[in-house]
Formats: sequence, C-alpha cells, structure tokens
Amino acid sequence: MESGRTPAGSRRNTRARVRVAACTALAIAAGMLMSAPAAQADENPAPHRGIERPAPDAQLPRLDLPRPDVNKGAFSAQDADAPLAAPRSDVDGDGWSDIVLQGLGGTVFVDTGDAVWEPTYQDDGSQIKDVFLAAGLRDGGPVHFTLSATGVLSAYTNDLYYPSRYWGGAGWQIYNKVFSPGDLNGDGVGDILARTHAGELYLYPGRTSAASPVGSRVLVGTGWGQFDQIVGMNDVNNDGIADLFARNTAGQLYFYSGTGEATRPFKGKVLVGSGWNIFNTLFSVDDLDEDGNAELFARTYSGDLYSYSSTGTGAFHPRVKLGSGWNTVDRFANGSSVPSFGKDELIGLDTAGSLYYYYDLNNGKFSPRQRINDVGDWKGAKLQHFSSLDSDAASELFEVYDGHLYNLSAGAYDIGGGWGVFNTLVGPGDLSGDGKGDIVARDGSGTLYLYRGNGNATGFAAKQKIGTGWGQFNALIGAGDLSGDGRADLLARATDGKLYLYEGTGSAAAPFKAKKLIGSGWGSYTLAAPGDMDGDGRADLVARHSSGTLYRYDSDGKGNFKPRVSLGGGWNTYASIR
Repeated sequence: MESGRTPAGSRRNTRARVRVAACTALAIAAGMLMSAPAAQADENPAPHRGIERPAPDAQLPRLDLPRPDVNKGAFSAQDADAPLAAPRSDVDGDGWSDIVLQGLGGTVFVDTGDAVWEPTYQDDGSQIKDVFLAAGLRDGGPVHFTLSATGVLSAYTNDLYYPSRYWGGAGWQIYNKVFSPGDLNGDGVGDILARTHAGELYLYPGRTSAASPVGSRVLVGTGWGQFDQIVGMNDVNNDGIADLFARNTAGQLYFYSGTGEATRPFKGKVLVGSGWNIFNTLFSVDDLDEDGNAELFARTYSGDLYSYSSTGTGAFHPRVKLGSGWNTVDRFANGSSVPSFGKDELIGLDTAGSLYYYYDLNNGKFSPRQRINDVGDWKGAKLQHFSSLDSDAASELFEVYDGHLYNLSAGAYDIGGGWGVFNTLVGPGDLSGDGKGDIVARDGSGTLYLYRGNGNATGFAAKQKIGTGWGQFNALIGAGDLSGDGRADLLARATDGKLYLYEGTGSAAAPFKAKKLIGSGWGSYTLAAPGDMDGDGRADLVARHSSGTLYRYDSDGKGNFKPRVSLGGGWNTYASIR
C-alpha cells in the first residue's frame, strides 16, 4: 500500500563508513513513490535522533616490496626466452606489481613500495564491493575494475589519484565472484572470469576497444561452486598464459594450468596439497622475485601473512612469513574469496539504555566497544539492525516508534507508519537478486513478508507474502551468506531450540529454499548476526549463553558452523544484541 511519501535520493558514501546525523529531511527525488504498510493513527511521532556512527580505526600494515634496479620485470636466466605476462597491478608504471587492497572501511589503497595512495574512483560515491585490475586493455597501465553491490561493473583508466571511468555495465550481480586471472587466450590482453551462484564459470575475453573492455561471455565450465576460494595467478609456469588455484572447504588446493584456448582455458585440476583451510583468503601478486612467476599470498585467520613462491610447475617453495596484523585488510585485489557486503558490525543495548557499537576485525574478534550518543539515551528503544539497504556497505540502524519505521542512519528518516503490526523485522541482505538490500517482516499471525529495498534505504516496494507458519520460530536472524554461494540466507530457531537454515534463492517470488536442520540445543542462547567476523567472506553467528558468555560460530561454507569459540563473559550486561 502506498504511503504517499517520496524517497530521498541516494546518500553518498563518506568512505569512512560514518553516517552523519542530519537535522533536516533528506532531499526528495521527484516522481518516485515508496511503499510501506498501511498507516495507523500515529500523530507527530518523536523517535530518537539520527546517529553518528564510529568509524573503524585500524592501521594497515605494509610490505617491503622488492624493487631491483636491474632486470626489471625480466625472467630469470633459465627462463629468458619465455614470454612475459604483463603485471596486472603495475599502477605507478615502474614495471613492478603494486599491492591494491581495501581497508576495513572499504576504501581502496595502492601500495607502490615507496608510498601508499588512495585513488578516488569517479562514480556516484557508492562503496566498492570488489576491485581488481587487468593488463593489456589500454595504454598507460592496467585497467581498474570495480564492482558495486547492485551489480555494476565499471572500468577505469589507470591513475594513482583519479582513475577515470570509461565504461560501465549492469547485471553482474548474477555472479558471486568476478576477477581477472590474466591473459587466458594468448592475445596479450587480460580477460575476466565470472562464476554464478550455481557454480557455472564464464570467460569474458578482454578487448582493447574504448567502447567496451569485455567481449561476449563463453561458458567454460560447471561445478566451480565446490570451491570457496579461487585466485587467478597471471602465470606460474612460464608460458605467458594465466593460471588458477582453487581451494575447497576441506582445505584442498588445486592447480589449473592455462591452455591459451578461450573455449577450454584450463587443463584438468592437479592437487597441490591439503591443509589450506588455515587461511581465510588467498591473493596473488605478479612476479616480485624476478623468476617470471606470480607469487601466491595467504592470510591466516589471526592475520598473519605468508608468501609462496612458485617452482614453475604449479607447486611452491617453502612459505615465508611476511608479518602479522593483516586482518585490517578487508579485501585484496585479485583475492580469492566471495566478497561480503552490507554488515560488519554488532550493536548492544545495555540494561541502562546505553547503546554500544562493535565492528568486526576479520580475525574473529570485535573492536573495543564505542558508545553511540549519551549514556541511557536509548532506554526503551525498539531498535532494528539491518544489513546495508543502500550502496555505502554500512549496516542500517532503524527504530520502530509509534508504529513508524525510522532510519536513524539517515537522520531519523521516516519510512512510514503501520510497522507496529510486525513482531519481527530482519535485514539479511539482498533476497531478490537485484543487489539491493531487503528486509523480511513477520506479523502476529505468523505470516512472513518480503519488503524489497529501493537501494537508497529510504523505502520499500509493496510487501510480498512469503508464507505462513513462521510463528513456530522465536528467533529469526541473518546478515549475509552462510551457505557459501554468495546469496543472503536466514536462520530460524524453533521454540524447541532447533536451529534451521533457509538458504536464499535470489528470487523475490520464492526467496528461500526449504529449511535445513542445523542442530538442536540452541534455546539457551540469544542469537545475533554480525556479518563476516573472520575475514573469509562468509557470514558468521554469535550466540550469548544465559550465563553471559558470548560464543562465535564461524560458517563452514556448507550451511553449518564450525565448533564454537568463546569471546568472553559479561555480555549479559546487554538487554539486546543485534
């Protein structure tokens, strides 16, 4: 039912993930109607004011990148005649690869060895979900590709300050991983691989055309959903053709040697070894040691970083530890994991009415808590904490007051009335497949509805009935992908303490698959969804026991959880955690 209000325009990202409280209403975009539940007789609601959320404050470590003065970019003597695969991330043009990464706030940084740069991508200010680079498409250095949560892939000319956008294409949200492994068909131009949620792998050949950097896609394989980490290596066997490593959830790492053929870009997989699930992400940097082969980098769950130099045959020399503290990197360009987006935070409302904020550190821990607003300011507030409903990647703090739903992350913007009929609201992420965050709402009869977000966190499309019988659950939670396919999922706990997983489908008509039992004995816990805590790209769960101890349950990538890890006691100081 139409509320009669019009939504605000898109809110620009601050690149620090800070929502600034607004004293005035947001600008109204003409001609766009917003749907909400039927309005009730609520006059002059007075919710809490908008918030200013603390920003992550974590220092990024640096690598001592080798920059030899001689033989720059050359192969070693024994491989002198091998073709050279151009480095994908030579942003400063010195012939050597640079490190491109995103910090905890999502900002992109380029480490050239002697300085760290923060390029500003000239788009609408939306937060970048993923970034990668490809060589050979244009003169002047590699092309920078960015991917938005709504599936817009953009290409930028190379620059350390202001890369210029020269192409953009929509619809890429149908894939859970998009990256450039290097040149796959032997034409010297970097190509793009894209994997669907169902595990189909497509090749988009790179093009030097100014009109479009990619050609028509070609299906090159199925069954790639078995891997939770895929990393393109540019070249590791001195043939100038891109290669690939892929890891499954059991920790087995496989090598795929490039063939140079567009329709069959890889030879059969070869097992490299097991035990690789000690790492939460893998990424590559092209030839830092002058042997002609790209190096594989691997980060542990605690934040230690290791490098693996290639033997030239798809195997590795013994690893070398490069340092610690790398958990402060959110994502690496040319990284292997499915990028998470939308929520990396937990809020706690204590019994005195004070609200505290924690952000995830990518190592299974939370940052020290920070208070939002004054002590006791939130007494009695009915707060909701959703995955991002707009393009800035930060979670949304909402409040239900006198039946109205207010977005406190947008200056207490009034979504509309009639929300008091619902006893549960959950924002797990995109459920409809358009890349925009959605919410589900359950009423007193146990009927569950889907509200599709408008992408601006200012309104929703008309509600769609998901089904009845949801009153059997006393907790519904979710924030991201639990099953490993890149789609947002939902957890539901029954009154008998059994916990079920509803995997997302990406279809608004039927947003969830049939429920799967995770286990029993969950009735003594208060559950919350903080997003990806351990940096592997999958959503995790925290559970507070009645004793006050908080436990972390990491997703195993198969729709269940690894053994719990204690995060400490004293959490019963909070009346609610979300």
